[in-house]
Amino acid sequence: HASFALRELGYETIMVNSNPETVSTDYDTSDKLYFEPLTLEDVLNIYERENRHDQVLGVIVQFGGQTPLNLAKGLEENGVRIIGTSPKNIELAEDRKMFAKLLDDLGLHQAESGTATSLEEALAITARIGYPSLVRPSFVLGGRGMQIVYSDLELITYVSKAISDSNTGFQPVPSSGLPARTPQQAGSSPHSSGKMPELPATHPILIDRFLEDATEVDVDCISDGETTVIGAIMEHIEEAGIHSGDSACVIPPFSLSKEMQDRIRDAAKKLAKALNVRGLMNMQLAVKGDDLYVIEVNPRASRTAPFVSKAIGVPLPKLAAKIMVGKTLKELGFTEEVHPKHFSVKEAVFPFSKFTGVDIILGPEMKSTGEVMGIDYDLGMAFAKSQMAAGGTLPTMGNVFISVKETDRPNVVRIAKGYADLGFILYATSGTGQVIKDAGIEVNILPKLASGQRPNVIDLMKNKDMALVINTPSGKNPREDEVKIRTAAMQNRIPIMTTLRGADAALRAIKSLQGSEVQVRALQEYHK
Repeated sequence: HASFALRELGYETIMVNSNPETVSTDYDTSDKLYFEPLTLEDVLNIYERENRHDQVLGVIVQFGGQTPLNLAKGLEENGVRIIGTSPKNIELAEDRKMFAKLLDDLGLHQAESGTATSLEEALAITARIGYPSLVRPSFVLGGRGMQIVYSDLELITYVSKAISDSNTGFQPVPSSGLPARTPQQAGSSPHSSGKMPELPATHPILIDRFLEDATEVDVDCISDGETTVIGAIMEHIEEAGIHSGDSACVIPPFSLSKEMQDRIRDAAKKLAKALNVRGLMNMQLAVKGDDLYVIEVNPRASRTAPFVSKAIGVPLPKLAAKIMVGKTLKELGFTEEVHPKHFSVKEAVFPFSKFTGVDIILGPEMKSTGEVMGIDYDLGMAFAKSQMAAGGTLPTMGNVFISVKETDRPNVVRIAKGYADLGFILYATSGTGQVIKDAGIEVNILPKLASGQRPNVIDLMKNKDMALVINTPSGKNPREDEVKIRTAAMQNRIPIMTTLRGADAALRAIKSLQGSEVQVRALQEYHK
């Protein structure tokens, strides 16, 4: 779309991309296509070839995700003009210390965090911020290597592996030799020599306080350096801690107060101005009670840009490209946020059916391989449509199996009652079943798989006697039974929800499916 927009303005566009699965490698998308890897050397070679007569206006790095963003500084140092948000401001958003100071200056909050290059530093940080903590290597894509740790022992195992993998010559610290310690002990060295192995300073481990039971929010906005317009606020259905690429999300938000939404808008506009954004910016936040935390800001187009553009009927990447060559939002006629009257739900598509036996639980590491969207004036129906598009059509009657972790049990009663009220017959494991029964709701208790008694839940799934499964994982190392249940649900193509928020959204969707017919409309009809 950026290429099409620039062509409209009379520019010749040159695409560099080596991914054969994308529209951008179609021969008619741009004037020239270089099917080359996105490395500094390759891009500089192309630039030198194309700029022999000083004809290149500039290079756009905003539309290729994190990879070209990482090249921006190197390109600029080699004399390439980056148009759009400057490499200096890209670095300001990417550098944790600089970004933390910027947030402080703007009066915005971030979850407590730290950067560690040794085990000693990592333990000192978690002693200060507490558990659970989110740990990850720096400069990774798709949340690779990201993990939530709940104790010193888990942190020691994680850091030891990172040190071992970083080719520093240090041997990993055996986790068995380092017992879990109290926070007060975190500063003391478990090595008799007093010297702990370290990571190279260029590859530190990032540690953040993990916000449990928080609602995650994505914001896409567009700015010309003066005016900033919010594209959309997206509320995630899954709670914070699940990678944003794997979480279903909704435009407009369905549970955030108007006051909280206004605070989010204000934060996005402040950051866009401070970073002098020219083009698109994506921002991820977490809402916990009345507190608003900034998770990260990307001064580029995110994977959500096409979703937002379709939801609001405005081609944001096209406008962003025109801004980069000097147009203003006022000139482009987009100065007011669009508030759609319909709901748009983005749902992730997963490859689990192709990998038998792989556990389908979601976490901070991205696992989805695509995404779809559902649109309707009713939120439940929009969610139902997104499930149909993702290949998991929801049932309108039948049996529901419920088995949730202990911390979810106080909240499972409302969901169980909701399914019972819609006419579903409830089945559960003994722990979850007792909680539901104690609330006066009829439920059939099934034997645990390990007991050997039949029929169990997998028997019912194989016999096509189960319409829906709700199974929330019990922690970092899920029990064997749970994995078998989730795998069987995938193999038998039974819709499965692994979070209570997901089960709640499915409940809303089923209610809508029971109450009305699915209506099909063209996208243009929603934007009339």
